[in-house]
Amino acid sequence: MLAGMSASVEDVRVELERLRGSIDNIDAAIVYILAERFKYTQQVGRLKAEHVLPPADAEREASQIARLRRLAEDAKLDPAFAEKLLGFIISEVIRHHEQIAADSVKRA
Repeated sequence: MLAGMSASVEDVRVELERLRGSIDNIDAAIVYILAERFKYTQQVGRLKAEHVLPPADAEREASQIARLRRLAEDAKLDPAFAEKLLGFIISEVIRHHEQIAADSVKRA
């Protein structure tokens, strides 16, 4: 990181570009990791639909939220933010599971 006020405008621009490149790489990794996660949750949704299980599992969700909050604390990330993010992901997973269940009923 550049220290002091002696950095030139060009030095600052280069450093910003470097940092933003790292952020862009991390964002890409997040997208691919989420895609991989959703492949597994789709399999869970199909299994639940096949065995007529409910799309949501409150006990599992609570356990995941607690686990993610602990991970966030360990990583020095705001646990409330981590919980909100997981809540959004869980909502999307449940929506997918509901759609899978509805589609399986239509096929039956």
